[in-house]
Amino acid sequence: MMINHRKPQKLGEIFVENKLLSQVSVDRVLKQAFHLERRFGEVLEDLGLITGSELAHALADQYGVKTIDHLEHIGIDTQLLRLIPVEQAMRCMIFPLKRDTERLALAMIDPTDTMTIAAVEHATGLRVVPYVATKDEIRAEISRHYLHREPHRSETRTVLVVDDDELVRTMLKDFLEEQKYRVLLASDGMEAFKIIIADNPHVVITDMEIPKLNGYGLLSAALVIPELRHTPIILMIGKAKSPEEERTAFEKGFFDVIMKPLSKATIQSRVKRAFHFYDHQYRLY
Repeated sequence: MMINHRKPQKLGEIFVENKLLSQVSVDRVLKQAFHLERRFGEVLEDLGLITGSELAHALADQYGVKTIDHLEHIGIDTQLLRLIPVEQAMRCMIFPLKRDTERLALAMIDPTDTMTIAAVEHATGLRVVPYVATKDEIRAEISRHYLHREPHRSETRTVLVVDDDELVRTMLKDFLEEQKYRVLLASDGMEAFKIIIADNPHVVITDMEIPKLNGYGLLSAALVIPELRHTPIILMIGKAKSPEEERTAFEKGFFDVIMKPLSKATIQSRVKRAFHFYDHQYRLY
């Protein structure tokens, strides 16, 4: 692991020094990041105060490692993908770049993630050389090379609907398109998870009982990926379920719970509330 062990300069200091932010902005965002228990750089990027590339280069400067840009133009040896399982790539936001007899170049969003580096070194027997890349570029390469899906990041408000009943999917699609949302559809949990990685929807609505990965499984898979932890996920459950089901769903981390049978007014209002949360999650109360 080739990280400069000098005491790193603070990230905010780097942005101020490079005239990308004022000290006042840094102090305000630090307060928000602490309140929300989120990373400072992540909040800056989400607020649009810096770009992903600016964050990657600042992290590289901070820890004395290299950056790598334009991953889509780098020729990837498909044999490398066997070194990093897809679940680990998605969970840790890492992507293998190249290797020699002793070293593995690894694209990462966090070059100080020593647990991930140690796990990869233990599994491969290679010394990891971290390169900082943007989360969007790593996500895109995971989509292309592991999931075989062309990544898409729409500026249009996007909702993913997950249900194994085609009639329910069609009904919800009609309800939501009436509100001018872009709607993606999945019939099982694994398909839904791949769409979440490739398309990054703003809101997810999922039935509890879906094949391959049920509602709780889909939520758990999303929660282990830092980039997805703040995506509102709404659970649909039948009225026949135990009254404890709703409380359990909230305790597990679902943003909202909708009881079946479904109505247009309920679906539209709950999704509107989810987008309100998405838009205002950085407000301090």
